[in-house]
Amino acid sequence: MIENFEELKQICNGCTKCGLCETRTNVVFGVGSPNAEVMFIGEGPGENEDLQGEPFVGRGGQLLDKMLDCIDLTREKNIYIANMVKCRPPKNRDPAPDEQEACIGYLRNQVYLIKPKIIVCLGRIAALKIIDPNFKVTKQHGSWIVKNGVHMMGTFHPAALLRNPHNKPEAFEDFLKLRDKIHEICDHTY
Repeated sequence: MIENFEELKQICNGCTKCGLCETRTNVVFGVGSPNAEVMFIGEGPGENEDLQGEPFVGRGGQLLDKMLDCIDLTREKNIYIANMVKCRPPKNRDPAPDEQEACIGYLRNQVYLIKPKIIVCLGRIAALKIIDPNFKVTKQHGSWIVKNGVHMMGTFHPAALLRNPHNKPEAFEDFLKLRDKIHEICDHTY
């Protein structure tokens, strides 16, 4: 494991482990507090993220920021946001299994450096890879499991909420459960 965030970011920025490197504008490493007790993990960057080099900056990211704000979380202050893959899959398709596998070491290293107490998987792809290969977001969202001492929850991806706004109330309930869990187990998030 690499012990320094900047070194890990530099290595990631030069990555050529899969074909996504050929079409990216920017590597989208992650953003937030390296001391965060809460980490959010999405599937991969979209077009806006690829252009700006930061996760969740498009319409879905704006919705995520509003939901975070409702429970007093911000990417600038008390959380960290990353993705399964660091480069945009063409046409925003799901990252392929080999692309996820090529990139998972970077994510594991980020988790190792941050040492979050809570991981929230945003969407199906992240939840399948991190929580359970049989995870069903529509049925299991908002449920907590503990793996390796880390509390984990899967919830709806913000982009999916834009496509299916009828799921927003359930997603908001998940964020309220997150707030309760933060109060229960975290020391310095609030």
